Amino acid sequence: MQDLFVVTHAEAVHHLEGKVGGWYDTGLTARGRRDAQATAERLAVLVSGRDVEIHSSDLKRAAQTADIIASQLSRPVIETAALREISYGVAGGRPQAWLDARYVPAPDHDRLDHACGIEGAETRRDVAMRVFPCVEAIVARACKTQIIVTHGFTLTLVIAAWMKVPIEATGFLSFPAKPGSITHLSQDDFFKNRAVVGLSDISHLTLDP
Repeated sequence: MQDLFVVTHAEAVHHLEGKVGGWYDTGLTARGRRDAQATAERLAVLVSGRDVEIHSSDLKRAAQTADIIASQLSRPVIETAALREISYGVAGGRPQAWLDARYVPAPDHDRLDHACGIEGAETRRDVAMRVFPCVEAIVARACKTQIIVTHGFTLTLVIAAWMKVPIEATGFLSFPAKPGSITHLSQDDFFKNRAVVGLSDISHLTLDP
């Protein structure tokens, strides 16, 4: 079996501030650190006894989540910008209301390359073009159990890349996930099927504020 656990980073400061994330680089809140620890403890059970690799976005909120997981599992972290969240360009770090007032949603006929009206923002294709080869390279490594720590929007494209969904078919694809979630992907050795065993699971997190 080859198992890939995809984690969305825990709660970050910009969530509480009501600011646009993307490449705006904030760290975890106190709750985020608690949730990251709970996520780490759940992963320790899921990967018990296995050799594990941890890969992460290099943005603070993901890297800090990955570091907590790495401490729990006594493993190093391999960071990469390829696993970053979608960039919202000049909107990053501004109030969410600023982006909402200017954002132009993608039309049905241009889901991949629509620029959304925000200077410097990435398109869905831009994100896919960095995420797909990154995931392919991670999965090709010798280690059979891997953890990827990434972001809410990027999660969908990580799953798509792992499932070998063509980029051209990802225009309407979306797998919503809350902070601190775990998605379990697994490929069997015989049929080579790639299964979504668990999607955006947060049962390990407490609901208290």
